[in-house]
Amino acid sequence: MLHEPAVEIGADYASKKKTRLGIILFTVYASIYGLFVLLGLFYTDLLGLKAVGNVNLAVVYGIGLILLAAIMGFIYSLICSRMEDQMNGGTKV
Repeated sequence: MLHEPAVEIGADYASKKKTRLGIILFTVYASIYGLFVLLGLFYTDLLGLKAVGNVNLAVVYGIGLILLAAIMGFIYSLICSRMEDQMNGGTKV
């Protein structure tokens, strides 16, 4: 049985813009995550404060980071799909 690619992959003219968007989103996420790490290193009492209900700020912040990563991934995928459609002539790559 011969396994070949399902589709032929051509040139991706949106590659540079997708890379730039990925770097921007990574920088935003890394900055927010870095703040979480710094709070954990230097302001541990602050992370122990009750934030939502009876849950401390560390847990809320951590869950927020997970949700943010998922949302940013969705946004990246959506924007990149639109860029590919526009720049590659409306054909799926």
